[in-house]
Amino acid sequence: MRILLVNHYAGHPRLGMEYRPFYLAREWQNQGHEVEIVACSESHVRQKKPTLKGWKTHQTIDDVSYTWLKSFRYNGNGVGRLFNMGLFVLRLWIYGRFFVKKPFDVVIASSTYPLDVYPCHNLARRWNAKFVFEVHDLWPLSPIELGGISPKHPLMKLFQHAEDYGYEHCDSLVSMLPCTLEHMLDHGLKKDKFHHVPNGVVKEDWENRENLPELHQKAINDLKAKNSFLVAYAGAHGEANDLESLLNAAELLKEGTHIVLVGQGPEKRRLIDHAKKLNLKNVTFLPAIQKHQIPTFLEQMNALYIGLAPQPLFRFGVSPNKLMDYMMAGKPIVYAIESGNHPVIEYGCGLETPPGNPKKLAQAIENIKSLKPEERVDMGRKGQQAVNQYFDYSKLAEKFLTILEN
Repeated sequence: MRILLVNHYAGHPRLGMEYRPFYLAREWQNQGHEVEIVACSESHVRQKKPTLKGWKTHQTIDDVSYTWLKSFRYNGNGVGRLFNMGLFVLRLWIYGRFFVKKPFDVVIASSTYPLDVYPCHNLARRWNAKFVFEVHDLWPLSPIELGGISPKHPLMKLFQHAEDYGYEHCDSLVSMLPCTLEHMLDHGLKKDKFHHVPNGVVKEDWENRENLPELHQKAINDLKAKNSFLVAYAGAHGEANDLESLLNAAELLKEGTHIVLVGQGPEKRRLIDHAKKLNLKNVTFLPAIQKHQIPTFLEQMNALYIGLAPQPLFRFGVSPNKLMDYMMAGKPIVYAIESGNHPVIEYGCGLETPPGNPKKLAQAIENIKSLKPEERVDMGRKGQQAVNQYFDYSKLAEKFLTILEN
């Protein structure tokens, strides 16, 4: 089977996010299928830009085939990003009509925004191929509810038409969010088209782990020498991650519990200043580490924190990559996210606490600390078992492939 996967923001571990298209494509190729990823040359979530030769560049990275469609650089979520989207969608029409000699069997529209459903469905019709709509976030609900844009805005109406068009014309729909079915049914999707395939974990990242930088390992060793109970957060330090609540909870923790934060982000400087203002002696900030060093770091902790500031969109569920890494680390998780799904409760791998509530967060941390060591080990083991059973990318790719084949 020949699969065309279109994702504006598709990346690679050496280029930066998004990684999901690469992991799926690699697994499908290992099963004997041909896959082509089509992505935009410019992305706000990719750290490194691909090397371009003209407006369309073909590149093979780790045996996975990419076609980069050239666009211009942009910053943030303003007009530049909108023009970037429009140019990418326009180039898709040109790419498919004039540069693809051999037809594909399946066309997947997988960008965060839904505008690529139009050219992707057009290509599927031209080749008599199946058309699959993969939904990351709900648009236009995301810009409406998060950005405060009126649903009557012409752009929002365009996004709504594109979303509804995708639901109506797709042969199958794959949602990364678990609780979106009712919304999609209200917008024209037929129930038997719906499938849920979440984010996952690549096991080889854990098998090919690397040692921590000396600075990080020394800090951990010093804390362990004091018999500290280590609670860690690893990732971006942004406003959405609700890290101020974690610092406020640190002020309420009993002696012997220490918070370790690893990563970078726009809020880090302010968070460090906030910790100094509170005179927190039980909080350590460390620089970001490489992807293959994360397993080494997480496995040396006693518990792991993940939080998100409340958002109405979370009623459709969440599927954060960080949570999968935490579960794979085999450590108890403190989950401070108000969402339509409750993964740590479902899999028994941690405790859930309301976001933005330092008192209850501190209590949840102390509750995990008070467990017997074997109880914490059992909690962590349940997380690992869930990842191995449901969130291993080889299994997710197989589930997705079954949808394509059927």
